[in-house]
Amino acid sequence: GAALVGTFLGIFLSYAVVGPVATKIKTVREKKNRLYIIVKQTLLAYMNGALPQVAIEFGRKTISSYERPTIDAVEQSTMNTGTAE
Repeated sequence: GAALVGTFLGIFLSYAVVGPVATKIKTVREKKNRLYIIVKQTLLAYMNGALPQVAIEFGRKTISSYERPTIDAVEQSTMNTGTAE
């Protein structure tokens, strides 16, 4: 009886507690690292000889489609960078 209870308890804990906690930790880590991945892709494209506008497009394509800014918004933002207000 004890072996059956122990097996059931182990399976239950792994699916009900450990699995969801591990998934949540993975999601939080990926969310924190997202900015670094976007910057890395942009810098790698630029260092490999891409024009700055093209390198920014490489970084923009790294962003998921539902969060990705439009190319017009990125272009407007880059054109306004460096201007005095």
